[in-house]
Amino acid sequence: MEIYRVKPGSRVDLDTCDTRDTSGFDGDKSEGKKELKKLTARLEELQELLYAEGKQKLLIILQAMDTGGKDGVIRHVFDGVNPQGVKVANFKVPTAEELSHDYLWRVHKQTPGRGEIVIFNRSHYEDVLVVRVHNLVPPEVWQRRYDHINAFEQLLAEEGTTILKFFLHISKDEQRERLESRRDEPHKQWKFNVGDLKERKLWGDYTAAYEDALSKTSTEWAPWYVVPADRKWYRNLVIGTTLVETLERFDMRYPPAAENLDEVVVE
Repeated sequence: MEIYRVKPGSRVDLDTCDTRDTSGFDGDKSEGKKELKKLTARLEELQELLYAEGKQKLLIILQAMDTGGKDGVIRHVFDGVNPQGVKVANFKVPTAEELSHDYLWRVHKQTPGRGEIVIFNRSHYEDVLVVRVHNLVPPEVWQRRYDHINAFEQLLAEEGTTILKFFLHISKDEQRERLESRRDEPHKQWKFNVGDLKERKLWGDYTAAYEDALSKTSTEWAPWYVVPADRKWYRNLVIGTTLVETLERFDMRYPPAAENLDEVVVE
């Protein structure tokens, strides 16, 4: 899945990234779903080992356009993991207290401790995306945040956190179909937000903002992956594969058992 990793210093052009690409897997949808079941089972084993060993930390950042599938990734890829060692942090509109601090204050306290996986459903990148597109701060303010973010993530990495960042890349046509599905299907209507239509009109502005963020903040210590996300099964497969391969490189071990267990009698 390294074909989707953004090389540090490279310039991302999202128009050249195929949102329906499946070249990283030699199989069809049904085979992909079977492979995902194997991956989720393996991920469950590795997450338990991560939690038991209590040494490593993994931060996963999910970003996407509206309807991009962040919730779907969390639901399908992490099916079966122990919630004791996996946390999801959602970053919505900042509260008054959060706005009284620097923009990274609310983020830092959500990062993982030893033995934990934390998933950011949206993240500090909103401060160079939404903030930029809606002109919430002057350009000279959001422009310097790329350096802030790189330094912040480097701090986390140097303190033992492995960081994986996934941009779920959907097409504008796919977003229209997903919005129509939310509008028309009764069990999905609760997710339909008229405000998403206003955001959709800013597609070009968001694309430019994402291209800058991906280009300027994909580093050796915190790489971005541009994940083709029109096909949900393949999106999940790319992320699941990347997570399993990353965790397997940790070379983890269970802590040693207590001494003289063979002499312990459970009555």
